[in-house]
Amino acid sequence: MPQELIENQTFEKTNYSQSGLPFANYEYCSFTDCNFNGLNLSDYVFSDCTFKNCNLSMVQLKNTAFKEVKFINCKLLGMMFFDCNKFLLEMSFEKCNLSYASFFKLKIKKTTFRNCMLQETDFSETDLTSALFDNCDFSSAQFDHTNLEKADLRTSFNYIIDPEQNRLKKAKFSLVGIPGLLVKYDIEVE
Repeated sequence: MPQELIENQTFEKTNYSQSGLPFANYEYCSFTDCNFNGLNLSDYVFSDCTFKNCNLSMVQLKNTAFKEVKFINCKLLGMMFFDCNKFLLEMSFEKCNLSYASFFKLKIKKTTFRNCMLQETDFSETDLTSALFDNCDFSSAQFDHTNLEKADLRTSFNYIIDPEQNRLKKAKFSLVGIPGLLVKYDIEVE
């Protein structure tokens, strides 16, 4: 873990994929219009930070700590969140593109995803108890032994979730989304 502490700083319009980001613990910092594309952020610590309009696609996250971190309007393509430090892991996502990302085996209860693109995102064996998925596109997303108990997917779409392979007790779905729960039965709902 980094020894240096950087707090209450605002970072704007910087291309860190070229210059690199100083190795440190970042607390109460905001990053706006920054490019981290392909950067190695392994072992970094971000606490109570906000990333807005940033590109974090293909960032390496080995043991990276995200503690109460908000991602707003960010590009997070191919992020392997399962590599993150699991201790106090807490994130929220708004208007983000998380396509091809993986949350494999993570416990991210009560996580909020609003207006997100989750195409081909892997939620296999993820604990999403009480998560909120508000207006999210799940085209080709993977749900396998996923815990979606009490999760709210009423306004989301394009999901295919097998009720026999996933935990769905008290999960909320809209009538429009019911076909996504019945795909394996090859029946038509009108």
